[in-house]
Formats: sequence, C-alpha cells, structure tokens
Amino acid sequence: MTVQISRILHAGYLFSCGDSTIAFDPIVENPFSRNCHAFPAVAFDEARIRALRLSAVFISHFHDDHCSLESLDLLERSTPIYIYCLFDELFAMVRELGFVNVQALAIDVPVQVGPFAVTPRRALDADVDSMFHIAAEGLNILNVVDSWIDPEDLPALVRHAPWDMVLWPFQTMREIDVLAPSRATPAPPTLPDDWLEHLALLAPRYIVPSSCQFVQEAWSWYNHAFFPITYRQFQQEIEAALPQSSVLRLNPSVSVLLDRTSLRPAAPLEWVVPIGAQDVDYDYQPARTPPSTAAIARHFAPLSAAQASTVAAYCQAGLPATYRAMELPEDSFFEQPRHWRLSVYDHLGAATHYHYLVHGDAITATAAATELAWSTEIPAAKLYAGLALGESLTSMYLRINDGAFTPAIEAEQRTADLVDDPLIRCLFDDAFGAYQAAQLRRLKERDQRAPAQ
Repeated sequence: MTVQISRILHAGYLFSCGDSTIAFDPIVENPFSRNCHAFPAVAFDEARIRALRLSAVFISHFHDDHCSLESLDLLERSTPIYIYCLFDELFAMVRELGFVNVQALAIDVPVQVGPFAVTPRRALDADVDSMFHIAAEGLNILNVVDSWIDPEDLPALVRHAPWDMVLWPFQTMREIDVLAPSRATPAPPTLPDDWLEHLALLAPRYIVPSSCQFVQEAWSWYNHAFFPITYRQFQQEIEAALPQSSVLRLNPSVSVLLDRTSLRPAAPLEWVVPIGAQDVDYDYQPARTPPSTAAIARHFAPLSAAQASTVAAYCQAGLPATYRAMELPEDSFFEQPRHWRLSVYDHLGAATHYHYLVHGDAITATAAATELAWSTEIPAAKLYAGLALGESLTSMYLRINDGAFTPAIEAEQRTADLVDDPLIRCLFDDAFGAYQAAQLRRLKERDQRAPAQ
C-alpha cells in the first residue's frame, strides 16, 4: 500500500493511507499570520475544507503560522487535535473553539492513527518546537517542520536511516537581520554545513524543501531580503553533496504517492487552488536599499481616532508599565542608563517621537536626549496591529538603530542583542498566544452576531 503526501501551505501537509487522513500544521488562509502571502499564490475552497473528515490533526508548535484558530475553525469539531505545546492556554483556546478531543503531545511518545504512527521528536528549541516522525506501511518520513535538529538527538534519528523522505526547512530566514538592515552581516553564500552533514547521515531517498512559502505585500522590500536561499540553489547544492538523494519540490496542492520502491504523481488537493505560475523562486537582493520607515508607513491606511488613541496611550503609559513589570535579561544593553527614542509613523509618514530613559528595570519618559543610545521606529498601523490584533514581529516593519550614534555607543551596540529592544520586549516577552487570543475574540464575536443576521 502507498502513502499519499500532499502539500497544503508553508509547513502544512496532508498524509493519507487506506481510510486514514491526517494533517500537519494545516494553515488554510491566504494571507496567513496576517501578512504572509502564499508563494506561489493559492486560494482555498472553504466549502470543500468544511466537508473534510480528517482522522487527526497534528500541530508542531504554537506559532501562528502553524497553529491558527481561523484555519481550525473550518474543521469538524470532533476531529482529534494533537498539539505540542508547554502552555495550557493554547489547549484551552482550541477547546473554547469547540473541539472536544484536544490532546498534548509528548516527545518520543507515538500516537497511532490507523496505519500511521506519529511520534513527536525533540527539536533544537524543545521549549517551543517539535518535529514529527511519521511511520506507515514500512515507510519512515521525518517532518522537521521549521525547526532544526539538536546534534545530541541526531543519533536517535540516524538509527532509522535511510529515511524514505525528509521534509526539510530549506530557508535561513533573516527575520532579525531586517530589523537593522544597515547593521546586518551578509548572508552566507552557501547552505549551512550542518545541513549537509545531518542530511548525509539521515540518507533520505527524497528531500522536500519545506516551510517558508510566503512573501509580504507586493511593495514590500522584505520580498527581496528575507530568504537568501532559492529552490534552485537548494536543489543544486543538496544533490551535488548527496547523490543518493533526490530533491522533490511540492508546491501547494501537489500530491505524490510514496511506497518502498517508487514515487508517483497523484491527483492534487481539490481544496487548494493554485493561482498563476507555481514554479516561482525567491528573488534575494542583498544590495537593495530598504525604504525608510516613513515611506513604509505611507502604505497603510490611517488609524481611526480610537485606534490612534490606543497607540498614544500605550506609548505614554502602557509601555512603561509593561517594561517595569518585566525582568531585565542578563547582560542587557540597558543595564546601564540609556536614552531611547521610539518613533511612531502615521499614514502620512509623519513621526511622533517618544523619549525615555531606560536603566535596568526602570523606565521614565524624558525630553529629547542630546546623546541617544538606542532608537526604534515603527508604523502606527503596525503598532496598533501588534497591540490589538496579535500581529507578529515578522511583519511589523520594525526598524532598530537605523542611524549613527557616538563612537562609544556604537562600540557598545556591537555586542547588543537586537531583541533586547524595549518595544520588542514589551510586545512579545510575555505575550503567549496573543495572535490566537485575538482570533478567538473575532470568531466568538462573529458567532454572536450570526443569529441576528
């Protein structure tokens, strides 16, 4: 018997064998995570998705591009949902959405669904991620999702070599580098050495370049800055280094039938609808000059008076209160007194500047400083989205330290961690499940309005 493997989007896959069909990290929205647009472009037939009767859904971790309540909302509520997550809040939200069988996954503990044995494997960041070992019909498939393999765990995976297929996250995403483009180091021109070493030991028959199938808005400079590795480069380097392996590109909707001796095309998923050219590739342009935050902010619609008031109140009172309630990381740049400027740009590109003196866990609003030590810029629309809609850092167009400082400050900043930025910490340090919580509010409001319509 064969196993059918179908690509949904990003890290989403559908596996079918016999009468059993299971999904991994099913995201059926475009855009997803508010501002990640499918690449290549696809649409989703919601009526067909609602008609699906999946045997189980497996979710590798809580990030919003893997666990979306608006995607899960399309599924039958009796569908078993298995999630790897250390936070009880996520399980409570999925149950509040109406799912009656929501279970936690444990590392190295298999879950049997028909012919499938799905075993979560420990990822490099075990507090967040998991990988999946899928066994069925004598086949072993490793879904690395968008995590990485801890070298200490590699021997346990090598014991199953040669793997029949590995779904490998083929992008070195530069989501931190784009926060400070004037200070970012160039991306390495070749694949990381440990990828080749790990894959050589796993010895897979087939390697699928997986995850990160998205772009931002059509005007966004991120579309040429996020992803330095193309499909073409990945295939060339992998097949040159691992001649026993074949690279298999699976675009959204594409399906294959895998058995122990062959791989054959299968009918595509009917509910994933390709739009336009599908064999597109990323266009990485490292020399491209990023636009100013003012120019970026002009692409967004103006905030309402109430929304603008929310942003202003946060900058004046909410942010300082949040910062004081947090614990300063070890070796923080802000262990010493630092003058910080937060600049919020409206839809016309005009900035409102907020000045603070930050020292350890203390923060105080001040007048403009003569010697600035840290700067943060953000469009007002994106700050509001982060506060009210759960938008993630990936698409907020935050810009950090985009200017010159005194030589002494420049020297100290070289060892500073960008995510030590006070705005990043206030928005995200203690914000587990903000995206899903915002989704749940919207879905409940929709359901409350439905009887009246």
